[in-house]
Amino acid sequence: MAKLSVALSVLLVGSTSAWSTISMKAQTGSNTRREILQKGAALATVASVPAAANAYAVPDLKYPFEALEPYIDAPTMKIHHDKHHATYVANINKATEGKPDVDILELQLNALEAGPAVRNNGGGHYNHAFFWDEMAPPEEAKKTKPSAELETMINKSFGSIDEMKSAFEARAAPGALFGSGWVWICVNAAGNELKLVGTPNQDNPLMKGVADEVMFPILGLDVWEHAYYLKYQNRRPEYVSNWWNVVNWDKVSENFAYVVEKKSGVPVRG
Repeated sequence: MAKLSVALSVLLVGSTSAWSTISMKAQTGSNTRREILQKGAALATVASVPAAANAYAVPDLKYPFEALEPYIDAPTMKIHHDKHHATYVANINKATEGKPDVDILELQLNALEAGPAVRNNGGGHYNHAFFWDEMAPPEEAKKTKPSAELETMINKSFGSIDEMKSAFEARAAPGALFGSGWVWICVNAAGNELKLVGTPNQDNPLMKGVADEVMFPILGLDVWEHAYYLKYQNRRPEYVSNWWNVVNWDKVSENFAYVVEKKSGVPVRG
């Protein structure tokens, strides 16, 4: 864990420095019992200082910024990743400074109770880290497809893949999800059905209290304007329909298999 590593580094450096000083003075015969105790107290003080909050980090993309062209443009990807996501990470690190490390996935469950700083920024970090990894360059994405198990569940829950896409696009429309938010395909708590869920702001279905029950996303789309405005302006439906061209169904299938087996949310990088 990052905070623990920092704390250990401080302790080790402090220990080496203090021990060297104590040893050198002992060898010269100039050390006193009081000085030794003072050095020990100083070392204890250094070790007890909380480490800087740097538990979370923006993960590198697995593809270049321009890789999702022409469906998502390079300037949008760069700003979205390097500025917007980075801001959520900086803010969640600030909100959790001096506190024990908690994996970003675990942070989601009680995010509403934890307050706006954790809810908005912890959610923002998880959602974006999830989002980057479910996409791939168009030439790669078109070679992927839902696994047989996922396709069976899609057909059971929505009728067909095309019907699922139509329902998803309708849920992502401005009139259905007003303002900023996300649209998700989730496995329900029982693990026997897929649900279509829209959430406002940086909420997600992993958060207790956001939906009727905690659910586990396997696919999610960011419909905040910063995700598409440079290319699509106010044409959100066009952005949503084009997005299918960069969905990595192999990754979505992997997410589905993980959730069904573990009855848990998908871990993310960062």
